[in-house]
Amino acid sequence: MGQVQKSIDVDVPVSTAYNQWTQFESFPEFMGGVESITQSDDTHTHWVTNIAGVEREFDAEITEQHPDERVAWRSVGGEVQHGGVVTFHRLDEATTRVMVQIDWQPSGAAEKVASAINVDDRQVEKDLESFKQLIESRGNESGAWRGDVDAGS
Repeated sequence: MGQVQKSIDVDVPVSTAYNQWTQFESFPEFMGGVESITQSDDTHTHWVTNIAGVEREFDAEITEQHPDERVAWRSVGGEVQHGGVVTFHRLDEATTRVMVQIDWQPSGAAEKVASAINVDDRQVEKDLESFKQLIESRGNESGAWRGDVDAGS
């Protein structure tokens, strides 16, 4: 099982960082390898990725979500097995720490090698840097979903 834990401080209020993160369909703007995300309802998304020439499609479910605090997910069905959580920490009125933890099961030799040499760590770090540039350059979020999803519901 691969695991990535990364964080970054962004110079926007916690609600701005959180609100932008809830705009799942905008993830291709800052996540490498993500071609598209379609959100079908409050807790379900469909992803299309192309990483190192390997295209995959999978569904994910939001398992817990609390405004300005956290978003947790897991993949459902299919060959891609992963889950994680993003938490948002208010450092001051204008600064937020975004922390990401992803647990995933590499499939195939290429993914196992990539995980072993920490390619996944570097990609998440790069994606967080891109998120920082995106949200700081905008200064505000492109949308928001402020609903709650309780764990186990």
